[in-house]
Amino acid sequence: MTDSAFAFMPYPPVDVPHAASGPLAGYTFAAKDLFDVAGYPTGGGNPHVLAMSGIKQHTAPVIQRLLDAGARLVGKAHTNEMAFSMSGKNAHYGTPRNGAAHDRIPGGSSSGSASAVSNGLCDFAMGSDTGGSVRTPASYCGLFGLRPSHGRISLERTQALCESMDTAGFFTRDAGLFGLVGECLLGQDPAPLPQAPQLVSSEQLFGLLPGASIAALEPVLAQISDRCGPLLTLEDELPSLKDAYWAFRYIQGREAWQAQGEFIERNGLALGPDVAARFAWSKAVTDEQYESACAFREGFAARWEQLLGNRVLVMPTVPDIAPLLSALDEEIEETRQISHHLLAIAVLCRMPQLNMPLATKHGAPLGISLMGPRGSDLSLVRLAVRIAS
Repeated sequence: MTDSAFAFMPYPPVDVPHAASGPLAGYTFAAKDLFDVAGYPTGGGNPHVLAMSGIKQHTAPVIQRLLDAGARLVGKAHTNEMAFSMSGKNAHYGTPRNGAAHDRIPGGSSSGSASAVSNGLCDFAMGSDTGGSVRTPASYCGLFGLRPSHGRISLERTQALCESMDTAGFFTRDAGLFGLVGECLLGQDPAPLPQAPQLVSSEQLFGLLPGASIAALEPVLAQISDRCGPLLTLEDELPSLKDAYWAFRYIQGREAWQAQGEFIERNGLALGPDVAARFAWSKAVTDEQYESACAFREGFAARWEQLLGNRVLVMPTVPDIAPLLSALDEEIEETRQISHHLLAIAVLCRMPQLNMPLATKHGAPLGISLMGPRGSDLSLVRLAVRIAS
């Protein structure tokens, strides 16, 4: 396979056994280079990690589940370094191509996975989402993408970033396959949605978007209303998104340092400037900041559970289309911070959120999301398939 999109790690090809039949037979997929696959190393987006990895002898259960369902693995996809970035750029390995907008960044940290699917190099791909690393590239690259309820899909034999926020998600180009992969990975919902769930939206969340983005999403909101009934508006004041952003940052930072800090310092890892700065900030997070953030998270999640009930929130995935490849690092960082005011909600609430590629702006994709109660993942996927089909 020729990888003109620079989506895959250039590892020697490995014939990974898969079932001859099953619900995913005939489909190909890629795995973000955080998931262990027997016969491959796991590089985590960093050459030192790759050098120390060795060839793995065991496959992550989530990858094995797909293989057992008949899907064929075609390679391991690039990831932002240590999965701690949202741009899709990697200081060591470069930037995978956004298949839907070649002049724009793919988004990270599951950049290679999104690139592989959006460029048609495989049918679907596994990524991970800690703070938006499936949802953001899904919106930027015009893909369906799921961040599941925290803990819903196994992360065994997967490189960690933030234990209480890491999730395993996936990308597809079309709604039908999105549903098939969801059926394979999610199992039955512990908290299924009603057969005809009520959909709600929030003017406060859409108010974070520039006017042109709101205009681009208006036809999509109309489509959703046509398929599912009128959207109700959440009238209640939402808990502080600014406070939620900082709670997310402090929890992510502290747990990222706990997961990787000692390894980074002991082995003298050379990190790209943006990732190095992020880990340096993380090292400085205090016990008080972390404990206060965790307490805020519990109250924030309880309030959202009260607001949402068994309904589904229709919300922007990110505020805008992907920044240009020529954008300055400072511009990309500003976009990242604004995006996290939206992305952090599902993270702190441990709720499932998925992106649907139903809008464009200036010829580039702009996603819209569904967020459901914790444990409603498969119901949410099925709802997305109904809306998009």
